[in-house]
Amino acid sequence: MQKGELLLIPNLLGEGAPQDALSPEVCRLVCELQYFVVEEVRTARRFLKKVDKNIDIDKLHFFILNEHSQTENLSEFLQPALQGFSVGLMSEAGVPAMADPGAELVALAHRNQITVRPLSGPSSVLMALIASGLNGQCFAFNGYLPVQRNERIQRLTALERRSAAEHQPQIFIETPYRNMHLIEDMLAHLKSGTRVCIASSITQADEFIVTRTVQEWKKCAIPDLNKKPTVFILQA
Repeated sequence: MQKGELLLIPNLLGEGAPQDALSPEVCRLVCELQYFVVEEVRTARRFLKKVDKNIDIDKLHFFILNEHSQTENLSEFLQPALQGFSVGLMSEAGVPAMADPGAELVALAHRNQITVRPLSGPSSVLMALIASGLNGQCFAFNGYLPVQRNERIQRLTALERRSAAEHQPQIFIETPYRNMHLIEDMLAHLKSGTRVCIASSITQADEFIVTRTVQEWKKCAIPDLNKKPTVFILQA
């Protein structure tokens, strides 16, 4: 029996119509799937209805994969693929398997010789980088920084040193309600000449993408980033 594929489905970065961000081919493939691995069923169902309002949600099967999932259950999510049905892996926003637990499922698919097929769509990390004016030849994505302030400051200064040594931008994200605390720590503890890009609400009406040095940021009013999805990039 021919195995199904694991399709990596890009999601929207915020409100809007899927057709504005996704190709007709991606929308077509999504509508053909019966099995989905998602972080939250309610938001996944809403997204699928946006893709096609006529889709029969009740005939679809959802597996939940989030930070609370047990790794020993992942093999169950790929059973449909082993039986010949393709499975869609979907993140809450942007592309899956980047700063979310989907990467473990992708790795398991490879171990089971299941074809992994990435579908093109918006990635806030890459969109922030290409709009930042910083080095796109060599960069590092670091995911989330530590929650504890002292550890976060130590991590920020370590990333600054690494950026200077390797001549590469350091990209990271934060839980939206801690954005303002993070930018305050950056301006207080990074060197004045270090460039910082703030890329917030990408693709949305209030999109904000600006790169300045720490010294320049200190002279400007910082936008209200509270509860807004934001990508931060520093380059020393």
